[in-house]
Amino acid sequence: MAAPPLTPNAFLEALDEPALIVGGGRTLAANAAARALLGESIVDRDIRIAMRHPQALQAVLAGKRADVAVIGLGSAERPWQLSVRPFAKGSTLIRLTDRAAMIAAERMRVDFVANASHELRTPLATISGFAETLAEDGPLDEQARARFGATIHTEAARMLRIIEDLMGLSRIEADRFVAPRDIIDLTAIAHIAAQQTAALCERRGCTVEVVGSAEDKIMVFGDHAQLLQVADNLISNAVRYGCGPKAPEVVVEVRRDAGRGLLRVIDQGDGIAVDHLPRVTERFYRVDPARSRESGGTGLGLAIVKHIVERHRGTLDIRSRPGAGTTVDVRLPLAEAD
Repeated sequence: MAAPPLTPNAFLEALDEPALIVGGGRTLAANAAARALLGESIVDRDIRIAMRHPQALQAVLAGKRADVAVIGLGSAERPWQLSVRPFAKGSTLIRLTDRAAMIAAERMRVDFVANASHELRTPLATISGFAETLAEDGPLDEQARARFGATIHTEAARMLRIIEDLMGLSRIEADRFVAPRDIIDLTAIAHIAAQQTAALCERRGCTVEVVGSAEDKIMVFGDHAQLLQVADNLISNAVRYGCGPKAPEVVVEVRRDAGRGLLRVIDQGDGIAVDHLPRVTERFYRVDPARSRESGGTGLGLAIVKHIVERHRGTLDIRSRPGAGTTVDVRLPLAEAD
């Protein structure tokens, strides 16, 4: 049995993006996406009813092969790539490709390069300045020499941490579509991460309490090194920014919650203002830049946490109020439930 002939309407409806066929100055056919964008009653009417953008209309009426970037179809700021292609019997095919995601990705790339350059330039300028002073001829007392050397070492270590975090983030993003299938004990991860922050806790006068017995195994699908990095980053952040004389304790909870494994880190520190919360997982975003740099933060910790959790098909929830501390929840699929 022969297949039914392909009609223009059937062809257009197979396209996800808005598409029209235009001929003789009229809209001959339009798919659902085009009608939703330009109006339900555009078919069999003057093309100027559908295409009210001067530059776009000029390209369409010319009827020649063209690709035009336009802004303002459908909404005032929405960017589109309009493609005009000769079709059958003197008609033309018009396709509209939404460029918003591409422009946003390009803006993120430019911002990322600018932020990374700034973060590396600051310690590099310090290293360069102190190294130049050390290389100069002339007397320099041992106390100053030791101070300069210590500063160079500190700033070099800071640059190394930034580079290592950037490389780690790239590896995580490269594997984001590959869900980990190892079975990991989330309780053990929390205990190991808490032990790893012992030196930082001592410097900050802080204690970390893990609520969850090591014998109560919460098994999740995951990558051991990445989940340990999640727990370590969250606990370290809580100790750095949520610990002080009035609130010297960080609590880490591990338990089952609504069919998922829950890792919760709670501090009673200064908290985060609501306008900062949507941005704290952005790369290099800092609520308090000066304090973050003084404490050794790279500005990438929560971005790394976010990408690891996404790779593990989990969820990340951050709740905070100024003066009331911060609670961070990570929920991951239980291996037991599979």
